[in-house]
Amino acid sequence: MSFFEAILLGLIQGLTEFLPISSSAHVQIAQELMGLSELSKPQLTAFIATIQIGTELAVISYFFKTIVSIVSAWFSSGFQSWSKQPGEARMGWLIIVGTLPIAFLGLLFREQVENDVRQLWVIGVTLIVFGLLLGLADFIGKKRRAISELGVGSGIAFGLGQALALIPGVSRSGGSITVGLLLGFTREAAARYSFLLAIPAVLAAGTLQFVSSFGDLPQGLLLATITATIVSFVSGYAVIAWLLRYLERGSFLPFVLWRVMVGSLLLIGLAIGAI
Repeated sequence: MSFFEAILLGLIQGLTEFLPISSSAHVQIAQELMGLSELSKPQLTAFIATIQIGTELAVISYFFKTIVSIVSAWFSSGFQSWSKQPGEARMGWLIIVGTLPIAFLGLLFREQVENDVRQLWVIGVTLIVFGLLLGLADFIGKKRRAISELGVGSGIAFGLGQALALIPGVSRSGGSITVGLLLGFTREAAARYSFLLAIPAVLAAGTLQFVSSFGDLPQGLLLATITATIVSFVSGYAVIAWLLRYLERGSFLPFVLWRVMVGSLLLIGLAIGAI
C-alpha cells in the first residue's frame, strides 16, 4: 500500500462513516479496486481498525458537550423515576437500551458477519435495497417528531435499525435513520440520535478490533496510517457538521441515488468480471 492509497482510504472512511451510504461498503470496494494484494488480511484489518479511530474521535469531539451533559445527568439523576429525570438523563437510558440490539446480535453472529456475509455481491444488493428503503421512509415519514419525543420503544426501534448494519452495505446511520423517519421523526432528529446511539457501539467494536489487530500493522506503513487516521478525523468531523445543517432543509434523495448507482455499478462489474 502506497502513502497515497493509505490517505485515500482514510478520506473515504471519514467521508462515508456518518453519511447513510455505508462506510464499510465503500472502504471494501476501494480496497478491491486498489488491489491491495501485498497486504495480508490481518494487516489490512489492522490498518482499517486504526483509521476508524479517527472517525470515532470525530463523533466524540463534535458531541463532546452533549456527551458530558448526558453522562453527568445520568449519574446524578438517572435512577430517579422516569418522569423526574431531566431530558439528558433519559437520553442516557435511551442510548443504553438502543445499543442492546447491536451488542447482542453482534456477539451472537460475529463469526458470520466477519466471514460469511462480507462479500461484494451482498454489498451491492444491500446498497440498493436499503437505499430504496431509506428513500421510501424519507418520502412517507411525517417528519414532525423532535428528538425530545423519544421514548423507550422508539429508542429500541432505532437500535434494531442500527443492528441491521451488521449486514455489510446497510449503513449504521442509514438503518437507524430509516427507522426514525418511519416513526415520524424529523430528518435532523433522526440523524442526531443516530450519531449519539452509534457512539457506544462504534467505540466498543472499534477498540476491540484495534487492540486485537494493531500488532499486525506493518512497520513501514505506520506514518501513512497515522496520517490517514488524521484525515479520517478531519473529514469525519466536517461531514457530521455539514450533514446536520443540510438535513434542516435537504432530503435524503442524493444519498439514495448514490447508493443505487454504486450498488448497480458494483453488481455490473462483478457480473462481467471487471471486479
